[in-house]
Amino acid sequence: MSPTTASTDWGKADFEAIYNCPDPRRYFTTLQPLDYQIPHHGQAVFRAVTEALRRRRSDRPPLGVVDLCCSYGVNAALLNHRLSLSDLYGRYAGRAAGSPATDLLAQEDRTFFAKRRRPGAARVIGLDSAEHAVDYARAVGLLDDGFSDNLELTDPGEPLRKALADIDLITVTGGVGYISERTFARLLDCVTAPPWIAAFVLRTVSYDGIVSLLERAGLVTQKLTTRTFRQRRFADGDERRAVYKALAARGLSTAGKEADGFYHADLYLSRPAADAAALPLEELLPR
Repeated sequence: MSPTTASTDWGKADFEAIYNCPDPRRYFTTLQPLDYQIPHHGQAVFRAVTEALRRRRSDRPPLGVVDLCCSYGVNAALLNHRLSLSDLYGRYAGRAAGSPATDLLAQEDRTFFAKRRRPGAARVIGLDSAEHAVDYARAVGLLDDGFSDNLELTDPGEPLRKALADIDLITVTGGVGYISERTFARLLDCVTAPPWIAAFVLRTVSYDGIVSLLERAGLVTQKLTTRTFRQRRFADGDERRAVYKALAARGLSTAGKEADGFYHADLYLSRPAADAAALPLEELLPR
């Protein structure tokens, strides 16, 4: 969702101004014209993954989920509530930043989300260096807890370390490239048992270093080979050219993917070997 302060080298447009506002209105207003859609794809995948986890870990409800680069809690909203991404665009996009005031909007949102809470909702912990975004998501009840520790730069504080101890799943829909093996290594140092990790990773970014780290931690990573997922449209021609250049450097073709004018992401799922063998990734996902 929103990046940390780490830089990237694939020419991505700069949206830093929308990631740490007092509330989500500017975020959705800016991204809607670009057809930002990866949370929609994440909703179907993460719900399928959490259902599979519930079946294998029925003795430990509710599930504990950590959403990396959680921003305003969009993934948590879609995972745990009877809502679509279109509903969130309809609620926030195009609304003036000052009307209603953020405090009033937060009060309205608490009621809005509470009425749409799904039974058996997962316990979601959000992690993002965008402190205001995390605070908003926590204030309206999307996050059970939220932290702005930047694990690219520092070890987790004791409150975050305690919150991470019993998690079952780590999710991320756009942060890889801003976050690296350093963040994942520090997360894994906190857990009592290896969690599943579901990551959407832009094709401009290598996931190899993280896969190697997870393998050393006892996790098998499977990549979905049957499709990729649109993230958003390119902001302009400069961004498109930078993406094409980055993909060419990785030996990847844009045909049938970025040639359509969108960033595309791959899906990776990392699990203990027994879990991966019992339920292959392609069988786990919705048809």
